[in-house]
Amino acid sequence: MNNVLEPIPEAADMVNMFEWKNSYSVGIASIDSQHQTLFAIGAELYAAMTAGQAKSVTNRILERLVQYTQSHFAHEERLMQRHEYPQFGAHKTEHDQLTAKVKAFHADVTGGKATISVQLLRFLRDWLEHHILESDRRYAPYLISQRVA
Repeated sequence: MNNVLEPIPEAADMVNMFEWKNSYSVGIASIDSQHQTLFAIGAELYAAMTAGQAKSVTNRILERLVQYTQSHFAHEERLMQRHEYPQFGAHKTEHDQLTAKVKAFHADVTGGKATISVQLLRFLRDWLEHHILESDRRYAPYLISQRVA
């Protein structure tokens, strides 16, 4: 099995795939900073794929993305619980569903059953955008009203 990934053919179309935009800001500094880090790790994973770097490199980046996502979710959940966010359960369910999907994919990649693909990167990017712009935007006003900055 070759240890180098093939470059992504549509790389030119995806240059800004994980570019942070100010429109993603939820207005809570710690969360915005963590979201920026998630985008940066996604961009690093994309760059490693497009450069055809070894699978071991991309797998390590994917592992870091999985770990950081879990840490970020835990931070959001602590804030929501501490301030008794009324829709905490539904938001946590979304976190749990994504975590399960990403862990399963990570296990498939490390087990050789799957490879890191454009579809995975699009899924991650689309999920990040959707989750931030819709779900996180729902809790942000509540937490801000509770003086979380």
